[in-house]
This record gives sequence, C-alpha cells and structure tokens, in this order.
Amino acid sequence: MPLYEIETEGHIVIAWGENEVEAQDLFYEYYPSEEIIRITKRPRNAWVISKALLGITGKVEKSELARECLSKAAGDKIHAIRLYVSETGADLDEARRIIESNMSYGW
Repeated sequence: MPLYEIETEGHIVIAWGENEVEAQDLFYEYYPSEEIIRITKRPRNAWVISKALLGITGKVEKSELARECLSKAAGDKIHAIRLYVSETGADLDEARRIIESNMSYGW
C-alpha cells in the first residue's frame, strides 16, 4: 500500500492508503481540526527520518509516556512537554529532551 506525506501547519504525517482520498480520510480520523496544506504520494514504500537533521544525537530513549503526552497534546510539542513535566516531575530541559527525541517515533 502506498505511503502519503501529508503536511499541515504543524505536522508532517505519513499515512497509508490505496489512494490519496483514503490517506486523507485516515489523517482526518486522527486530526479532524487540522487543515492539509499538501499531500504527496511517496515514491517508495519506506520512510526515513534523519536524526541528525532533527538535532538528535546519541541513543534515543524511547518513552511510551512521552508518546502518550504527544498524543494527548495532538502533537503540540510545548503542551506535550508540560504534560510530561506534570506526569513525571521532570525539569523542563529533561522533559524537552525526552519529548523531542520521541517525536521521531510518532504518536
């Protein structure tokens, strides 16, 4: 099944679909209030994210709690950081590092 790259003001989402409409419908199921700026069929069936490009160095500490905070915040990084601080008591720098490093995993 083809991959589609869906861009909004705040996100780039990768979705599967038999066609563009199916991928768009899947996107709106999870992000009903977001407006799609661009949707593009990817030329391959794999997606690669450069950790260096995102500024992530070293080993990424995968955190289900961080991903849950990102999901609750609908991908809003600042809100997710606040949720993570509230849930764990971590300081802002630690929460930012965990949230940002887990953004590459999606939510």
